[in-house]
Amino acid sequence: MKISGTPYRTIWPIGTACVRVIDQSRLPFEFATVDLTSLEDAARAIETMVVRGAPLIGATAAYGVALAIQSDPSDQCLERASQTLAATRPTAHNLAWAAARMRRALASVAPSERADAAFREAAVLCDENVEQCRSIGSHGLKIIREAAASSSRRLNILTHCNAGWLACVDFGTALAPVYLAHDAGIPIHVWVDETRPRNQGASLTAFELGAHGVPHTVIADNLGGHLMQRREVDLVLVGSDRTTSTGTCATKWAPT
Repeated sequence: MKISGTPYRTIWPIGTACVRVIDQSRLPFEFATVDLTSLEDAARAIETMVVRGAPLIGATAAYGVALAIQSDPSDQCLERASQTLAATRPTAHNLAWAAARMRRALASVAPSERADAAFREAAVLCDENVEQCRSIGSHGLKIIREAAASSSRRLNILTHCNAGWLACVDFGTALAPVYLAHDAGIPIHVWVDETRPRNQGASLTAFELGAHGVPHTVIADNLGGHLMQRREVDLVLVGSDRTTSTGTCATKWAPT
């Protein structure tokens, strides 16, 4: 994705002792970055929602382990790092998954080689996330294209919270198809739920869409049902915290 013509990922290493992230707590009023140089920095960034979104939390956890190993490559430090990160957001599945993946990847690596191996594994994890999101976008684009072909007006898409590139390493999950559809010239418009109480929709999703040039309107959370009744919503695209083998999806939507 791009901001003011400059491509960004949400997280990237600066040398071998620092990881830079976008400070999402300052958006949409200020675009700023934060440098993480220790396990404690990474844990604090997750806990205070400087970084948020399941995939990005996992990526930050992976780099958090790498930063810890940079200063202490022992087995004890590896275990402590995993426990420290897991305690920041106990319900975040990607966090525990990423920490466990890092432990497995480093378990058989000699302590003298662990720092380099940890940063490599974290980078691979991030690259995999980008490709997964790109694939989600490609599959979703087909759905949007089919819906647009049967409509005589622009396609109205409703979304909730933030499932864009800010929640991931790049592209996003539920919003990836929206960006690809816009880039493909398909006329779309996005209804953006404000998403109380933290306003991820109004603060983050609207920021993303605006930076990419996607037409959108921020709405109160309760307005979605009214727009559906008036047939002003053609598709609903939201993130899924859990998806079962039968296709049933669930997310943590609190009543407002």
